[in-house]
Amino acid sequence: MLAKLMGLFLLNLVRLLTGAQARWYGCPPKAEQRIYFANHQSHGDIVMIWAALPEELRAITRPIAAKDYWTRTPLKQWITTAVFNAVYVDRERKGDEDPLQPLSDALASGDSLILFPEGTRGNAEEPQPFKAGLYNLALRFPNVVLVPAWIANIQRVMPKGEVVPVPILCSVTFGAPIRLEPGEERRQFLDRARQAVIALRDI
Repeated sequence: MLAKLMGLFLLNLVRLLTGAQARWYGCPPKAEQRIYFANHQSHGDIVMIWAALPEELRAITRPIAAKDYWTRTPLKQWITTAVFNAVYVDRERKGDEDPLQPLSDALASGDSLILFPEGTRGNAEEPQPFKAGLYNLALRFPNVVLVPAWIANIQRVMPKGEVVPVPILCSVTFGAPIRLEPGEERRQFLDRARQAVIALRDI
């Protein structure tokens, strides 16, 4: 009950501060298994995409969260687990551990995911080169729909290093799905996925 109330509070707060406008181009909001992959400039990106999704999609969609950051305090850990049902990833690879295993487990159980293929936040106007995770997941789960998204202005609401948000109109633009083509090389696919995200910037 407390988690539900916190979810409603965060949803209303994000919509108040940003408008949380969702713009769907190339695909409608649909309850199918998807990986939403987007640019990453703020810790608010997770909340922004989550808030932009319709309620029925939020219920089946889990954001990917860096374990070292989001478990740093009990409150952050509680919010990401109880409210967002996040999938934690460990950015420090240990031995032979597969860093994608928690994501693979979530997809295997039927969940959708919110993924930031840059791996870390960037400050440039365009996303950094995408890391291999999106490619490897597309290879393992060819039937999962890959939906690019562009998050606009969220870095101005909560700039890196700031703790007080600033009200600014923001939006999430969802584009046409892409797929890993037969025989497509990793870097070719990742560059194409990155361009699919950038192409949504000016729509």
